[in-house]
Order: sequence, then C-alpha cells, then structure tokens
Amino acid sequence: MGELYRVRSCALPTVFVLNGPNLNLLGVREPAIYGRGTLADIEARCRSRGTTLGLAIDFRQTNHEGQLVDWIQEARLAAAGIVLNAGALTHTSVALLDALSATDLPVIEVHLSNIFRRERFRHHSYVSLAATGVICGLGARGYELALEAVAGLIGEVPAREER
Repeated sequence: MGELYRVRSCALPTVFVLNGPNLNLLGVREPAIYGRGTLADIEARCRSRGTTLGLAIDFRQTNHEGQLVDWIQEARLAAAGIVLNAGALTHTSVALLDALSATDLPVIEVHLSNIFRRERFRHHSYVSLAATGVICGLGARGYELALEAVAGLIGEVPAREER
C-alpha cells in the first residue's frame, strides 16, 4: 500500500508552432510570394489539423530573435515537438541553431515559399542544421504537413520520462 505510482497524464502532446519576423504581415506582404492567407488563417488550419492528429497546438509569432530563442528553450520542457517558420532569421541566426540543437525534440522547418527559387542568400538555413525535416514551397499546407510529420515522429519515439 505504501508504494507510489506514477500516473501518466492523459493530456495531448503539445507542439509549439513558432513563427518569426514579418509573418504577422501575411495576407498583405508580398501576396504574390506568400499568398493572401493571414497568419490567423494558418493558425486555424494548424489547430484543426492538430485536433485530428491528437495534438495540442501552441501557436506563437514574434518579430524578435531573443523571444524565439526563449520559446524554443521553453519547448524543451513543455512540448513534444516544434514546427518553426523563423522567417528571415532562418538565414542569419546561429542563436536559433544553438537553441534548437539543445532541445532534443523533433523540429520541422517550414517556409511558405520555395526558398531555393528565391534570392541566393535564402538558400542557406541555419535552422536546417538542427531540423529533423524541412518543408518549403507548399504555402500554408506546409504547416499541416509539418504537424503530420511531428505526429509521426513522436509516435515512433518511446515515451519519455518526465524532465
């Protein structure tokens, strides 16, 4: 009777969907490249797909590199995976690379446009060096595919001990 039993939480695994600079301007910023859909539209699609996949979605956007680093560090303990569209920080931020490398989580990098059909400087991604996978050029659908990838990856990994 004196034994302690660990009770597993029935809570859904949480996926952080993190968005970087200027993504708050979707729908008005270069619609020929990024489309007319808004970030709120993408969030709604992610929440809907997350429900279908049995995932809780924590959807966030910031224009500040340090805030993204803080969220990635928070995800280490609070999330089962990360979907990240770091925007232009993809191509410049070693800080994001270092934070992602420390998470030990599946990370799917997402870009609305095909970065390899754009300016040469966009062809390099620091995020890719830590990402499990990369989806680019499929517009908002890329986020849903990223969630499917994370769901599959966390389903393949044995349950982790509480951190």
